[in-house]
Amino acid sequence: MPNPRRLRDAGRQAASFDRIRQAHQTEMAEDYVELISDLIAVNGEARAVDLAERFGVSHATVNKTLARLQRDGLVITRPYRSIFLTDEGEAMAAESRRRHGIVLQFLHAIGVSPGTAESDAEGMEHHVSDETLAVFEAMTKKGLGKS
Repeated sequence: MPNPRRLRDAGRQAASFDRIRQAHQTEMAEDYVELISDLIAVNGEARAVDLAERFGVSHATVNKTLARLQRDGLVITRPYRSIFLTDEGEAMAAESRRRHGIVLQFLHAIGVSPGTAESDAEGMEHHVSDETLAVFEAMTKKGLGKS
C-alpha cells in the first residue's frame, strides 16, 4: 500500500522556505515604515516613544530597529527629533499598506470578523505571494464569483 504522505520536490520545497525566510527578514521593516507613515499622517510626526507603545516593545528595541532601518536607507533619525521616511521608506510603506488592504478586503469578503481579519491581515500581508494577492484582489472585486 503506498504511503499517502509524500514529500514535495526538494528544490520546490527549498524555494518555498527561502521565500518565507525572506518575508520574515522584511516583515519588521515593513511594519515599522507603515506605522511611521501612519503616525506622520495622523499626528504630524513619528516618535520612538510612539513606536514603542504601539508595538509593545522597549525603547531600546525601537532604537535598535531604527538604526537598522536608517542603515538600510528607509528612515532618517536624529537625536531628540522626529523620525522621517526616505523616499524608499515611503514606497515600502505604501506597498505594505496596499497589500494589507487587499488581504483585509478579501478576509472581510469571505466572512472573517473585523477584529480577526485585521489581526490575520497584519501577518498575511508579508507572506502572501504576489500571485495569491492578485487572486485575492480579483476575487474581491468580482464579489467572490457572485453575480
